[in-house]
Amino acid sequence: MFNLTSSETFSLIVLPLLIFTARVLDMTLDTLRIIFVSRGRKFLATFFGFFEIIIWLFAIGQIMQNLTNITYYLAYAGGFATGVFVGISIEEKMAMGTVVVKVITKKEAVELVEYLKSEGYGVTIFDGQGATGQVKLVYTTIKRKDIDNVVRMIKMFNPKAFFSIEEVRLASEGIFPPIKTHYGISFDSFRLNQQRK
Repeated sequence: MFNLTSSETFSLIVLPLLIFTARVLDMTLDTLRIIFVSRGRKFLATFFGFFEIIIWLFAIGQIMQNLTNITYYLAYAGGFATGVFVGISIEEKMAMGTVVVKVITKKEAVELVEYLKSEGYGVTIFDGQGATGQVKLVYTTIKRKDIDNVVRMIKMFNPKAFFSIEEVRLASEGIFPPIKTHYGISFDSFRLNQQRK
């Protein structure tokens, strides 16, 4: 009787593909878990960690049984690299979390501030002293999914402004644009409550 697991096709093609796929899944979960840990999302991090280790045990088990097969090592390493890329890509698409955007500009920032306010963003502005003279400092705390929109605003109103974007682990009592639903209902309070969790 033909034994699939002992065939050359299985050992040279099928099993390396399984190892590669397992590592992609494992590292995707691992990357997401690390991101969730850094953001204080302990339940999601625990959930991903559970499945990550189960998949990893399968992949490493196959490697340990076949220590002389270089194809398995390549599949393992390739899956690792691909999984990191996939995990980061998924996290970027999810755009979870909050960031603070800090803008420092020599140009008067009134137009930028007014436009940010008109779009529903909370803004803090104050005067500062830079290496080359007086500057305006503009701070706003936004959802990560809004980064592209806010950066576009900065470049439109103050194209030479210096700006930096930093992760915020916890934000409370901020002003954020309302979430629009199909029914026209705003869920600002729901968003703030979710941020505190």
